Amino acid sequence: MLRRFALLAVYSNLTKIKCSAPIHQHAWLATRHNPPSPRSLTNRLLSTSSVVMKDSQTTEQHDAVRRLLPDLLTPTEGGKWSPGRSLLMAEAHIRQFCSHYSNLDDTAKAKFLLALSQLCGVHHESVYKAFKNMESAQEKEEATLLQSEQRLAQMLTPGYKTLFANIGRLEGGIKFLVDMRADLRTFLHHHQQSLTSEAHLRALRETLKDMLAHWFSAGLLQLQTITWQSSCEMLQKISEYEAVHPVRGWADLKRRVGLYRRCFVYTHSSMPQEPVIILHAALTDRIPSSIKSIVGETRDHNPSKTPLALEEQEDPERITAAIFYSLSSTQMGLRGVDLGNHLIKHAVRKLQAEFPKLEMFSSLSPIPGFRSWLLAEIGRHPKGKNGAILFTSGELGDIQSLAGRSDESEMMTVRRLLSTNQWAQSEKLVDLLEQPLMRLCARYLYAEKHRGFALDSVANFHLGNGAVMWRLNWMGDLTPRGLTQSCGMMVNYRYYLDSTQHNSQAYTVEQKVSTTEQVLGLVEESRLLEQKSRL
Repeated sequence: MLRRFALLAVYSNLTKIKCSAPIHQHAWLATRHNPPSPRSLTNRLLSTSSVVMKDSQTTEQHDAVRRLLPDLLTPTEGGKWSPGRSLLMAEAHIRQFCSHYSNLDDTAKAKFLLALSQLCGVHHESVYKAFKNMESAQEKEEATLLQSEQRLAQMLTPGYKTLFANIGRLEGGIKFLVDMRADLRTFLHHHQQSLTSEAHLRALRETLKDMLAHWFSAGLLQLQTITWQSSCEMLQKISEYEAVHPVRGWADLKRRVGLYRRCFVYTHSSMPQEPVIILHAALTDRIPSSIKSIVGETRDHNPSKTPLALEEQEDPERITAAIFYSLSSTQMGLRGVDLGNHLIKHAVRKLQAEFPKLEMFSSLSPIPGFRSWLLAEIGRHPKGKNGAILFTSGELGDIQSLAGRSDESEMMTVRRLLSTNQWAQSEKLVDLLEQPLMRLCARYLYAEKHRGFALDSVANFHLGNGAVMWRLNWMGDLTPRGLTQSCGMMVNYRYYLDSTQHNSQAYTVEQKVSTTEQVLGLVEESRLLEQKSRL
């Protein structure tokens, strides 16, 4: 009965849209970063004007789709997909299709994808007929009704899903589809379409996402631990794909896969030499507050103990904390497929087996959207109107007296300082800005929302995994990237293994954020300041 209601709901939406076809989220973390993509629609798409679909090249790509897919498209249906055709396609036709697409330029690829989505999408007339048959079958015996439901489900399956299933059987076929979805994501992101065209392309993208999510489910991925003895090819890719804290050379890479460090990757049998997602972890005796202690040339250590970095071999007795400091998705076409959560859980199990005294698991994470958000907030009241929502009058006065100009307001002084990284070179400014920026960053992470969930993509990822927003760290990342993204701040999301499932459910169902007194105290300061400014 539930299945029947679901089918009816799908059909109801379909009839409302008529010739359109109807996305969801992060997750990834990889949204937060931009790893290199070998086959994306890059500079040319960015530099060209909006693509006009009704031209000779569009017609050419429609004709190409019809020519390349004789097993799918029916001449009597105007060269469109007709359900009921064979699910098997000639391998020669599939290879010819892939070869044709690979040889197209970026603009032609975009038009080819639109043609594919239009000609091989859901066949609406067949859906309507199947729905009518199911309606009439409701008064018949259950076996007849179940057959009608199955028929309707078949009619709701687009033709390109059959095509993708056949491509997936080829050697290199799954990687081809990953790259195709990357092309499609880039095209949709950079170009506006008519509502109908965009609906067709989004339906194509989501079908690909669902199929790739199945092919790249955790049970079909292989966990590898990368060491300095791994292949040069793999080490080179680890270096190139690092999107959070760029690798500075071979010596830096050697440290990141050496003593008291672990590098985990997921690979897939269809692309065994290609890391799908990469997780870096540091093995320490506490939860650090600065990334310099992990990826710097020297590492933080307890002065009362021998520095871990100087030991010639690991001492398992010293390792009580695992710090996940970098998670990089390497394939744009797998954005939105939940891989990071599974990789962290898999890595935790592997580390627990290796180090019996390991009891603390935490991230040391960037806050990539904070400075952009703050500058936008300041821009909403450049002359200081309502500026008290963000800063106290005392804070603004101290900053203005130290770094202000006669021709600018207090808020414009703050905006000018934060728009560059030079303020971090002044000890006085660093001290003056610490409390207001920590307060505002806590508000950004904890209280600023997108559809009820954390606005910050990294926060949304870890909170969705069941982590606790544990500690906000002032001057945790003094690199140019860290200062530009988050005014130098970092945050620890701590994983308490006995409560991750409960925390994850509370966040995903109730949008409840698990956090600590430090963060809540800063958020309360921000709330009281905003409340006071409105009196």
